[in-house]
Parts: sequence; structure tokens; C-alpha cells
Amino acid sequence: MPTIFTDWPAQIDPPRKRWTRKEYQELSSAELDSQHLELVEGELITKMGQKPPHHNSVGNLLERLFGIFGGRCVLQNVPIDVAPADNPSSEPEPDLIVLNRDLSHFSKSSPQPADLHLVVEVADSTLGFDMRTKACLYARAGIVEYWVADISGRRMIVYRDPQAGRYTSIVAYAADESVAPLAAPDSCFLVGDAFLD
Repeated sequence: MPTIFTDWPAQIDPPRKRWTRKEYQELSSAELDSQHLELVEGELITKMGQKPPHHNSVGNLLERLFGIFGGRCVLQNVPIDVAPADNPSSEPEPDLIVLNRDLSHFSKSSPQPADLHLVVEVADSTLGFDMRTKACLYARAGIVEYWVADISGRRMIVYRDPQAGRYTSIVAYAADESVAPLAAPDSCFLVGDAFLD
């Protein structure tokens, strides 16, 4: 007679190669086989192929942020530095960043957390990762404002006030509500405008 299985073995993950930023940067494009990767907490994360809802939302947000901050302060898919303790094992590439000064200041180095007004990730299949792992990484870096555009939920999740390695203010704005960056509080736009109907 079959019995209910209750004797689960201990969860032991298989060994993984933990990458450093230096190792990641030394990989040749041939070794990466044209994959678009980013380094987060020592792991090479495959940036998912952008489906139309994702790149449409990135484009819509890019247009709105250009209108607010100008084209020389808003960049797409650029690697940034994070907290000194995380920097050796992380080099995230957010979907969008807003610099607090013209991009000409970054010809020889990645933007530092203090150089950023805003970091934006557009999430379809990566919502949990963007809301937890990336939010913690950005909070530890002291990035003052982080937005997650949740495509399926048609909402903007706004993280602010990083303290002691976490954001103390997390607010979700629905599609029919307006949001403005901290660095431009009079520049509100409708959250639903970030998504196509």
C-alpha cells in the first residue's frame, strides 16, 4: 500500500560558479555567444528577450523621461556601479537610468549611485526578481529612487528613501494615477501612459 511521502531530503543546491565583475568584463563576446547578460550578486543573469509589451513600455517611459530631463541625461541599458560591498560581484544594467548630470561626464566610468536621480526596470516575466533582488541591490547602493513598471499589473511600483540597505517607502501607483520623479516633482504623468492598451 502506498504511503504519503514525508521524508524530504535536505535542499542542497548544485555548485555554481560565482563570477566577479573583473571576470565578467574579461569574457569575450565569442564566449558569451551574443547573449545579453548582466552580473547580479555573482550570477550571470540572462536578460530576457524583449517582447513587444516590454520594449513598448521602455520606449514610452524613455519618451516621458526625455521630456522631463532631456536626452543627454536619460540612458537605456547602461551598466551602473552599486554599493562598494556589492560592486565586485554586481554590474546591473537597468532598463533606464536618469543621470543628475550630462552623460559626457561618464566617458571613462560607469555612473555611480550618487550620479543617479532614478533607476527604472520594466518587468513582465521578471517582476519578482526586480521587486526583491534588484530593489535590495539598489537600496544598498543608496539609489534615491527606483521604479518597477509592472506590465501585467499596469502599475508603477515606486521605491524611495533607502535606509540601512532597504527602501522604507514602497508605493504602487495604478494606471489611472499619476507619478512624478523626486527630482522633478512638478512633472507628473499618468502611469497608464507607460503601457499600451
